[in-house]
Amino acid sequence: MNTTQGGWSTLPSESERARHNRKVLVGLVAGGVLFALVAAVCVGVVARDLTKDFIGTPRPVQNASPVPVANQLPAAPAGVTDIGGIRIGDPGAKVTVRVVADLQCPACKGFEAANARVLEDAATSGSALVEYNVISFLDRASSTQYSSRAGNASYCVAEADPSKYQAWLAAMFEQQPTEGGDGLPDDQLIEIARTAGYADPTVAQCITDRKYDAYLHSKTTQILAIGIKSTPSVFINDQQVTDAKQIFAPDGLAPLITAAR
Repeated sequence: MNTTQGGWSTLPSESERARHNRKVLVGLVAGGVLFALVAAVCVGVVARDLTKDFIGTPRPVQNASPVPVANQLPAAPAGVTDIGGIRIGDPGAKVTVRVVADLQCPACKGFEAANARVLEDAATSGSALVEYNVISFLDRASSTQYSSRAGNASYCVAEADPSKYQAWLAAMFEQQPTEGGDGLPDDQLIEIARTAGYADPTVAQCITDRKYDAYLHSKTTQILAIGIKSTPSVFINDQQVTDAKQIFAPDGLAPLITAAR
């Protein structure tokens, strides 16, 4: 069974549940059934067969979408990395901090509260390039696919003006809805974006149209496939930060960024 470690939300792992048996004159093949369970901090993950919801009750979800072939890739927002990262700061910085998060994830909210100022200062000063990989595996934690709608909004605002992105992100986590509810409606997502400086009607249209929904889901599948096990997952110069104190303590990333320079 998967467990929550240091406040992270653990993603599902897969195991074969049947073995191949052969008997004389009769060939029987037992089909493997894949099951996935998630921990209770950030709930309702994208899984192949089952997830565990916020009260620990397994329930079925839709299969994760396969990564599209090259000529079928959904339209990508401008300026993102090949795995969908939103880059804030100086691309020439010696230090790169990459954060993988879901906007419905309570542990990610805790990380943001602890380290938002550090990451904003690092991006502004040029001491680090900050990459945000916002994924959507927690749609089952709301009745309105809030994880996906918020993730789509992330691409909408980042494409419009990345310089305001961190302020928008902080506001989104401050107003994070509780698990198991309706999630924030689109008009509230639009208002959060407007308050953060995104007043262009095209941003509002992007949010209501879920313009980057297909792209978001393809990148979520890709990121889970390359080994992300929990959210938040934080990397400094491609080395994962695994100490919960550094992840969740106030300004916990500051000494790591300094040491990496």
